[in-house]
Amino acid sequence: MRHKVGQRKLHRTTSHRLAMLHNMVTSLLEHEAIRTTLPKAKEARAIAERIITLGKRGGLANVRLAERTVRNRAILQKVFSEYKDRYANRPGGYTRIVRLGFRRGDGAEMALLELVDRPAKAAPVDTEAAEATEGTETAKAADTDDAAAKADLTKKDAADAATEGQKDGRAEGETDAK
Repeated sequence: MRHKVGQRKLHRTTSHRLAMLHNMVTSLLEHEAIRTTLPKAKEARAIAERIITLGKRGGLANVRLAERTVRNRAILQKVFSEYKDRYANRPGGYTRIVRLGFRRGDGAEMALLELVDRPAKAAPVDTEAAEATEGTETAKAADTDDAAAKADLTKKDAADAATEGQKDGRAEGETDAK
């Protein structure tokens, strides 16, 4: 029997599990909603609610306790200012888990972990996709600029090739056929 067993192991070592859960809580507090598997959402919920409660209490000691989990200073400031005001009259229950069905591929049950009373414009972040594409947003923006520049270069190259063929005394499209 599993009497008084505290948490799920999630098939990971302790260090990996804690790092993953801390990153999920940080993403939740930043984006206000994340999409993940149901067991991970249930584990991250407890940590997130504890961090928000620390934010409501305020004080330097609580900031340092929260900083053990959330390493991003900007998100900590958000917790100790915006979330403190938002959840001042709520005695707990700051998060909600919405079941989303089963994932294609492995059939894992997916869930949306979100903050209660969040603004409607905040869209959920897919934690698995975010890990795979982390840091590529700026590269994508640069790629669109590069793509436009490359298109201009290819047009110039084609025009240069056409005029180069004419310089050799050959007509356009004519090759050396022997």
